[in-house]
Order: sequence, then structure tokens, then C-alpha cells
Amino acid sequence: MRHGSRIITAALPVLFLAGHAGSLLLAGSAGTSASFAWLIAAPVLAGLACLYRGWKDGFEGWLPAGAAMLCWAGGMTSTMFATLFLDIVREDRLSMLLYVLYGVPLIFALASPADEKWQVRLVDAALATALGYLYYIHVGKLISQSRTPFETVDALQLMFDIENLFIAAFATIRFLVRTRQRAPFFRAMTVYAVVYMLCAGYINHYQSATAYGGWSDLLVDLPFMVLAWHAVGEPYRQGLGAAGGARAPRIVRAGGPLLIPATLLTVSVLLVSYDPIIAISGCVAASLGYGLRTMLVQLRNFEEQDELARLSHVDALTGIANRRRFDEVLAREWARRRESPEPLALLMVDIDHFKQLNDQFGHAVGDQHLRTVAAVLSGCARRDSDLVARYGGEEFAAILTGIDPQDAGMIAERMRASVEALGLPSGTGEGVVTISIGVACTQALDTEVAVFVSAADTALYDAKHSGRNRVARRSAVRLRAVDTPPVSTTGGRAA
Repeated sequence: MRHGSRIITAALPVLFLAGHAGSLLLAGSAGTSASFAWLIAAPVLAGLACLYRGWKDGFEGWLPAGAAMLCWAGGMTSTMFATLFLDIVREDRLSMLLYVLYGVPLIFALASPADEKWQVRLVDAALATALGYLYYIHVGKLISQSRTPFETVDALQLMFDIENLFIAAFATIRFLVRTRQRAPFFRAMTVYAVVYMLCAGYINHYQSATAYGGWSDLLVDLPFMVLAWHAVGEPYRQGLGAAGGARAPRIVRAGGPLLIPATLLTVSVLLVSYDPIIAISGCVAASLGYGLRTMLVQLRNFEEQDELARLSHVDALTGIANRRRFDEVLAREWARRRESPEPLALLMVDIDHFKQLNDQFGHAVGDQHLRTVAAVLSGCARRDSDLVARYGGEEFAAILTGIDPQDAGMIAERMRASVEALGLPSGTGEGVVTISIGVACTQALDTEVAVFVSAADTALYDAKHSGRNRVARRSAVRLRAVDTPPVSTTGGRAA
């Protein structure tokens, strides 16, 4: 069924071109009028196909593409009235303007990444609007000035060639750096833009003197039929492969923000000989717009860097500081002691019998207990300068600054009692989750941070081997257990 649907979809553009060709053969003297109907219908169908695809998959990209097609159809409609009813051999000012303006929404859709913040896209929209205004000025100057028809045609052809080349280049670049989600749109636009550039170039340079109603009109239909087929067909549903952004050269991605300003600068240069003030204004707008856009992008990058830096110091499971953050803070505080001998305490905390807890209740419950214990330990911290971090596995660590050994032992005891008071099941009979804590406090003769950390580890080892659910602290001479009851006063049994 799907295969048959794809065949029918692929046949529709062919049938459209065949219908246009048949009308040229059968219409006789009315061939021009009949051909105009097909020439207007082609972009209308392409626009409707883009809007349909946008309704199905999201309007990002497809909506401006549909608007561009309808704008082009408006230009052809104006050309039809000028040719059939006003006896104007060449396109009037309105039609020429619409043909040029059709590229503005395409340039915006291709040059303004959808993942940018709305402020950046607003700048892109303002630059695209300025580009449309310059196109309007350019067309007006070309048609209103007293120049020979050949000079006017040559200037218009140059403008169209530049616009079509830019659109094809933009589409190709964005397809190279596409994401999987955006691949259908950028591939469709790349194929369309290249076909349109080739067909328009041939017609403008080799068939410009040919009246409407000839066989060259079929070339006008071709790019729109290609776009319509890509929009409503299914050439992408079978998979496009990996996204190209990861393999594309970095210079391609970095040069993306230049697309609209570069187009604006190019059109401004074309206007220098007609209106220097407007041309200079366009150059200034392009420069300021690009500068503002770059500033907004840099601000976003700074925010992302700050967020990445924050996340790199946070433990993903518990939400408290991770081992990396712990190492950095400990090194900083240890270096600070060289300038002022401020006392420093280190607490090493381990959840008792955590392996049995995981075996009994599963890792999901174990992870939840880790988060709960981490929150309790953080809540027992004395001030903002203190740091509670996940050291690894079921082990935590706390750095307490400006504190004497007695106060450090009191905080450690508060942590122990608070965790035991939670009454979390430990998986060891009727016991509850408890913790063992080793405390080390800096001495005047301490010179190596590794010795300091080893002392806290040794104190933790002593606490666990003295019965768990207790605090052990290093003294000046040896490690000794703090006199704390091994069993909760609430009657819970030590785990």
C-alpha cells in the first residue's frame, strides 16, 4: 500500500508537466493564457505542499517556504495581468518585486537556525526584512531610471543570479550541517534551489526574449514540481542515515551566521551606483545586525559554559557536589592554609552495609537512599563555605573550614544521628540505615594533603571496625573513637 502511494505521489508532478505540455499543443492561439494558468498553479501547489508538510511535521522552515512559493505565484499573476490585459511585454514593477521578494523568507528559513534563541532569530528576521527593502529599492531604481532595456535586463539578471546562487548555497550548507529532524526540509530545499537556479539561469540568459506560451514554460514548472514531490512524497521515511552535522567542517557551522549579512552586503554593493545613501545604510545594517547577533550568541554560549561548568561539579544521582568538585575545593583550602593557618576539618562518611541494602531492595531503592542521605548530610552543614560531596559509591565527604576539632566532632555526630533518625530500612533484619564517619582535623605541622585525607580514611576505618554507626576522630597522637552510643536512642538496631 505504501509502495503504491509513493508511485502515485511521484507520478503527480509528471502528470502536471504532461498536462501543461498538452495544453500548449491543443490551446493554439490561447496557448499563452493556458500556459499562465499552469505557471501560476505550479508554485501554488508547491506552496500548499509545503504548508501540508508543515502541518504534519512542524511549520519550522516549511511555513516560510510555502509563503515564498505563494509570493512567486503572486509575481506570475501580476505578470499575467500585465501581459494579457495591459499589453506590457516585460514584467511590470510589481511582478519583478514579488519575484525578488520570494527569496527573502527562503533566506531566513535557511540562514536562521531553529535552535537559536528568539532574540537571535529576531535579529535574523530584521536583517531579512532589511534585505527585502533593499530588493524593493533596487527593483524600483532599475525600472524607474532612464536606462536602455538591455542595461535594465542585465542588471535584473545579475540580481536574480546572485539571489538564486545565495539560496542554493545556503540550502547546501544547511543540509551539510543538518540534524536528523531537519534533514527532510534541508534536503528538499537543496534539490529545489539547485534545480531552480539552473532553470532560472537558462531562461533568464537564453530565453529572456521568448514570449510566454512556449516550451520553455515547462522549465518554470520543474523546480516547483520537484519541491512539491519532496514535500508530500516519502523519500525520507525510509531513513536518511546519520546526521551530517558531526562530520561537517567546523568552518561551515561557524560561518552560518554570516549568511544573511553577506546577502545584505552584496545587494548593498549592487545599489551603490543607484543610491549611495541606501547602499551605505544597508552595509551599516548588515554590520550592526551581525555584531548584535554575535553578541547574543556569545551571551548564550557563556550561559551554556557556566551551566556545563556547574554540571561538571554536580553528582548526577544525588545532586550534591561530586568528587571533582571535592578535589578542587580541598586543594584550594589546603593552599589557603599556607597564607593563614585557618583550621580545617575533613569528614569521610560511609553508609553501613550498603551492599546488603542493594541486594535486599534493589538498586532503585539504594539510589533513593543515597539521595536521601545526601540531602540530610547537606542539611547538617554549618555554613555556605562548607562542602558536602559524594566521594564515590556509598561514600561521602565533607570539608569544614574555620572549625576546631570539638565542633567538627559535633557536626559529625549530628550527621550520624540525623541519618539514623530517618528510620530507613537497611536490609539487615530489623535495622535502619546508619552511617560511620571518620574525622580528621588539620595540625600545625601538617604539610601534605594526602596525609590529611589518609587520616580521615583511617578514622573512618576505625569507626567501621569499632561497630559502625559511630564517629571516630583523629587526635594529635592517634585515632580514637568518639564516645557516641552505637545504637539509636529511638530503639533502632544498628545496621
